[in-house]
Amino acid sequence: MTDETIEEAKASLRSKAHVQRAAIGHDVRVDAGKAVAAHFFEGIVLDPGAVVAAYWPIRDELDCQPIILRLMDSGQPVCLPVVLGDELPLELRLWQDGSPLYEAGFGTLAPEESAPKVEPDVILMPLLGFDKHGTRLGYGGGYYDRTLAAMNKRPKLIGLAFAAQEYPEIPRQEHDVPLDAVVTENGVRLFGAQDNR
Repeated sequence: MTDETIEEAKASLRSKAHVQRAAIGHDVRVDAGKAVAAHFFEGIVLDPGAVVAAYWPIRDELDCQPIILRLMDSGQPVCLPVVLGDELPLELRLWQDGSPLYEAGFGTLAPEESAPKVEPDVILMPLLGFDKHGTRLGYGGGYYDRTLAAMNKRPKLIGLAFAAQEYPEIPRQEHDVPLDAVVTENGVRLFGAQDNR
């Protein structure tokens, strides 16, 4: 497949994935959010002091606020992304306990501009879809691709999703960094070298 063909296939899959995710009912979403948080803390081991990049959920994304709040309550450093421009990597700002959050574009919230900028050890990623190989279908803006390319280290990538967001196969391009794990209401799935643990 050429890159152009892959992009066309991804665009078609994105349209389908948006509709499918939006169709998930409110009660299912609430229950799934709680189950994902429980599975995350049972199945994902974080080093003390490891910086975790999360996201403030928008539209019909899986709500990761229960994970964020529990991480912060336990003293785990958490940062949130800020979109600085269409062709720029995300800026990841540390959310210090008690600090307010501000509108950060696209309906999301983030710490103020003066918050410390950090490189996370773990990134919790929203997604439209994933497959059995850990390929993530994002929104197509390339923000996470640019962010990962600009980082000095390769963080652990963990997708947060509804089980209904799994697809048999998502086309992967050279710049697409696969997930290390995905957490759904059904549990934790590890990919690559990690699925031997």
